[in-house]
Amino acid sequence: MTGGPADLRLVLPAAAGWAAGAALLGAPARAGLGVAGVLGLVALLTARRPAIAATVVAAAAVAFVTALHAGQVAAGPLPGLAGRGAVVTLDLRITGDPVVHAGRVSGSTLFSRSVTVPATAERVEAGGRTVRIRSPVLVIGRGDGWRTLLPSQRLRVQGRVAPPDRAGDLTAVVLADGPPDRVMSPSAVQSAAGSVRAGLRAAAGVLPAEPRGLLPGLVDGDVSGMPSGLVDDFRTAGLTHLTAVSGANVAIVLAVVLGLARRLRVPARVAPVVGLVALAGFVVLARPSPSVVRAAAMGTVVIVGMLGGRRGVSLAALGAAVLALLLISPSLARSPGLALSVLATGALLVVAPRWAAVLDRWLPRWLAEPVAIAAAAQVFCAPVIAAIGGDVSLVAVPANLLAAPAVAPATVLGVAAAVIAPVLMPAAQALAWVAGWPTRWLVVVAHESAAAPHATFPWPAGLTGGAALAVVLVAAVVVVRRRAPRRWGSAGLAGVVVAVVGLHALVPGWPPSGWLFVACAVGQGDALVLRVAPGTAVVVDAGPDPRAVDRCLRDLGVRRVPLVLLSHFHADHVEGLPGVLRHRAVGEIEVGPLDAPVDERRRVLGWAARARVPIHVAQSGERRRAGDLEWQVIAPLVVLHGTTSDPNNDSLVLRVETRGITLLLTGDVEPEAQQALLDHAAGLQADVLKIPHHGSSHQDPAFLDSVRATVAVASVGTDNPYGHPAPATLDRLRRDGARVYRTDRDGDVAVCRRDGRLVVVARG
Repeated sequence: MTGGPADLRLVLPAAAGWAAGAALLGAPARAGLGVAGVLGLVALLTARRPAIAATVVAAAAVAFVTALHAGQVAAGPLPGLAGRGAVVTLDLRITGDPVVHAGRVSGSTLFSRSVTVPATAERVEAGGRTVRIRSPVLVIGRGDGWRTLLPSQRLRVQGRVAPPDRAGDLTAVVLADGPPDRVMSPSAVQSAAGSVRAGLRAAAGVLPAEPRGLLPGLVDGDVSGMPSGLVDDFRTAGLTHLTAVSGANVAIVLAVVLGLARRLRVPARVAPVVGLVALAGFVVLARPSPSVVRAAAMGTVVIVGMLGGRRGVSLAALGAAVLALLLISPSLARSPGLALSVLATGALLVVAPRWAAVLDRWLPRWLAEPVAIAAAAQVFCAPVIAAIGGDVSLVAVPANLLAAPAVAPATVLGVAAAVIAPVLMPAAQALAWVAGWPTRWLVVVAHESAAAPHATFPWPAGLTGGAALAVVLVAAVVVVRRRAPRRWGSAGLAGVVVAVVGLHALVPGWPPSGWLFVACAVGQGDALVLRVAPGTAVVVDAGPDPRAVDRCLRDLGVRRVPLVLLSHFHADHVEGLPGVLRHRAVGEIEVGPLDAPVDERRRVLGWAARARVPIHVAQSGERRRAGDLEWQVIAPLVVLHGTTSDPNNDSLVLRVETRGITLLLTGDVEPEAQQALLDHAAGLQADVLKIPHHGSSHQDPAFLDSVRATVAVASVGTDNPYGHPAPATLDRLRRDGARVYRTDRDGDVAVCRRDGRLVVVARG
């Protein structure tokens, strides 16, 4: 793409409109109308200066449509009904694809998967009164009946309505009581799109699990079949954009179509029509949701820039696309997806060609361009990513470089398979099988990149963190590219480096030196780590969330786990097991003697079988050793039945010794099991106590007194509904002389040995 002066005539109005929409989204309609009126007057006063007037008019227009959106959201009786938590009957029109969410762990229970469905409520019936409305809502349902819904479909639902978490986008959240009552079939276009998407999923059935789930995600954003571990690794590796329909997907499809048109010598006047037809077909395939429309707009901008060959034309097209999207859907003003799309597209069109020209001096041309594209996109998008998630991927650029050659063939072959599948499934399966090879490569890149040490760098989340990273990146670019202010830029970067180094000198890093035991902050559940050697640890329980325990083990540098001990089969102790198994060499799994709850036991056995990790039942009294770590199973001596909670009382209880420190890990034992330990177990005294059952009030005071712990740790979730840990339990331990730590407030808690002393470091 050639250079030339940047055409900012549409960029500035788009930026002003974006700022107005972001500021007014969620505000009352009258506020938006007032701002629009004031801006309209300003536009009249600046009419003789077209550039300023156009910018003000754009802001006024977005403010006006944002006010209309706010009026639509607040109109009708639904907001009042939601505020009272009323039970209503709604007639709905589905506006987007159902999204399946993983099961939710609450305490010891795993709740079934839920499905969220965006919709427009067109009629509400409550208290014998029926009113026609037009209000955006989000429906939460359970069961397979919700998963198969298609956009444009109409249905009737009964359920409780509640206010949305944040103002601006929705009128209410609908908690459906049962399956949907389908009133009207979807439109012909949406039915066709559903058939094509289902055909692609069927054709991809010839592939192994991970490529099978990934291929539809690459083609049309359907990630419903992607394993959760692969989703996490794509996020860590900075590859998530590949599984969301983006401007890149559209650009690939249009580039192939237009390239074929040129080879077939399609007349120049006809080629744009062919491109538009292909674009329309892709939008139908991926569903015309706001994100897909946004992707189509960004992809069109890329093609305009490629065909136009001028940076000014590209920027003008980008500005026009942003302004059009905001006028169509003002809720996009605060959408991270729109910000990432615009930043990535701008980097591709404006910055990447310049960086490629510089890199061309040191790298082969075939390598300089992809390096420039990946680096520019990552630099531009990193502040937004950091603001959202609080982490900066350090492997995103190399991961995207390695992934780039496979994206286009996988996407094109996948689109071809999707189109052919409804009429000729064997041919579609053959295309999907071929597409599976580049898709397999993307899986390998994601796994290996995510498994790299220090794949992500912790960074403050929120607006402050994003702005700070933007300042650092701008300073770095200035230092590299501008000679005049190089001294000032260098001084600024040096200041940042000194501040970071000084902060790390004052605040201990993680993990702390000499750590022997860590209670991971994984929410309401237990996940305990016992160090064996550098990179090697025994894990006791896995918590409720695979991501949380995986994060804790990554931060500790644990790559090898000779043994996982699961104290009992409650969800808050075992649901995180896939996170322990991810990217780690796990030797074996030991479980307690009670087979209940049966469903959770079945899930654990399934995970172990898929990871090819043997599973055994721990025996009371058994002693084992790994390095300097030695432990003994001291309970249950016999399997208890008929207690207040048999799974809790039959928890494995471990007495651990490591480098002169003794720990007592108690699972969720309650007074019945604690009394049995007092009666039959010797040597309950320990330096460190993992407080039983998250510090609940259900304790035997004599048991707590007998441990005489110096340090007591409660593994507990923030604002949990059970009141854990109970103040009385913590007070009892403090009176016994223990320093009490809790993972909801202290974060990860590490027990260390330094100079012969026991030291506790709380990460929070």
